[in-house]
Amino acid sequence: MKPTSSIGRQKKLLCARRNENARLLPHGSFLNNYTPFEKKLRLEEKIKIRPLKSSDSAELAKLANNKRIWDNLRDYIPFPYSESDAKFFINLTIKEAPQQTFGITYKGKLSGVIGLVLQKDVYQKSAEIGYWVGEPFWGNGIATKAVELMTQYGFDKLHLNRIYTGVFEYNTASMKALEKNGYEKEGIFKNAIFKNGQVCDEHRFYKLKEK
Repeated sequence: MKPTSSIGRQKKLLCARRNENARLLPHGSFLNNYTPFEKKLRLEEKIKIRPLKSSDSAELAKLANNKRIWDNLRDYIPFPYSESDAKFFINLTIKEAPQQTFGITYKGKLSGVIGLVLQKDVYQKSAEIGYWVGEPFWGNGIATKAVELMTQYGFDKLHLNRIYTGVFEYNTASMKALEKNGYEKEGIFKNAIFKNGQVCDEHRFYKLKEK
């Protein structure tokens, strides 16, 4: 019985040391102690959407003033993108009623923008979703979570029946973010886009409110 008791004490000491070491590890390293599902939940908790604020102008301009971002956006969005452009845009969003445009935050930092364009007349129960994530934040699943949050907001708070969007043919990351949220491809508009002097297809996606 004594050897068994000794082994048990050693195991307890080892577990205590591991727990102490875990508390001393950097936050990212601590995630190694979680299952893939738990890691996903913890990362998603860091991704939120909120209304834009006047104080976001400098950071918004810094993120949006990027050709790699603009290459996937419509041309009415200016490039280069200045802080005055950001202030003008934020002031527009502040006046929205109901709120349709939100900043995306990652670990409390502004990381992008997402919004819904409400349609009119007989299309009043539909909206077009649009979004972008700043390059320093790519690869963290931010767009996927933001689309989930915005879609839920559109259906639950704005009482929409249908949300749709168009994606340039080369923006496969955006297509994946939509597909992960249950958006379905309803067609390809051949040669519908003229961007940077080049013609390309537009892939159209949609999602319906569950009944």
